[in-house]
Amino acid sequence: MAGLLPAFPPSFPFTATIPVRITDVNYGNHVGNDAVLSLLHEARMQFLGHYGFTELNCGGAGLIMRDVVIEFKKEIHYGQSLRIDVVASDLSKVSFDLYYRIRIGDTPAPAVLAKTGMVCFDYTAKKTMAVPEIVKTAFQPHD
Repeated sequence: MAGLLPAFPPSFPFTATIPVRITDVNYGNHVGNDAVLSLLHEARMQFLGHYGFTELNCGGAGLIMRDVVIEFKKEIHYGQSLRIDVVASDLSKVSFDLYYRIRIGDTPAPAVLAKTGMVCFDYTAKKTMAVPEIVKTAFQPHD
């Protein structure tokens, strides 16, 4: 069966290192799917913080997650250290995608691949808004 994820961008400008907590582990003795979503959230917060942004103030816009796709490749266990690579791509008028590659330690092969669609949102007016220019500039690929 083919995965739902599109082709990934060629490089990742940011890596978050996050340890697996016991609360991330489910009855199958591995990280649960709900915990993976929380790990992506933490990596996203660190990624945004790297650029001086937050989810409530991303260059003047709030952010709402529109969608998420997670593809599991291998089990992740308690005590392992995860390297979560993050890159922004596919910027449009009001949204962009964040791609994530979760690796266990220095292992090059991904344990999880994921994408979240993020929409810029004005929480006061309760409507979508354009991706701020400062965000477009920050998220441009730097070779």
